[in-house]
Amino acid sequence: MAGFGQGTRRYPRSHGRIRSRSGPDRATLGIIGVICAVAGFFTLGIILGPVALVCGWLAMGRTWTGTHSLPALTAVVLGAIDTLLAVIWLAGAATPGTGLL
Repeated sequence: MAGFGQGTRRYPRSHGRIRSRSGPDRATLGIIGVICAVAGFFTLGIILGPVALVCGWLAMGRTWTGTHSLPALTAVVLGAIDTLLAVIWLAGAATPGTGLL
C-alpha cells in the first residue's frame, strides 16, 4: 500500500522535482544581461550596468562555482566595467572644474 491510493507509479515526478516555469530561464537572462551591458557603454550606463550585473548573476545561478554559460559571465564582467566607468564619470563630472574630457 503506497499511501491511500496515491501511488508513485501514476505520478513519476513529485512536486519537488518540477521546475517552476514562471520566469525567464538562465540563457535568456544571460543574453538580456549582455545586451544591457553593451547598450550601457553608449547610454544610461549607471542604470544598464547594474541591470546587466543582476541579470548575469541570476543567469549564473547566484553562485561562482560550477560551469556557467558564456553570456552570463560576459554580462557580469561587462556590467561591472560599465558600472565602474559610469561611477567614475559621475564623480569626475561632480567635481568643479575637472572632467574626463
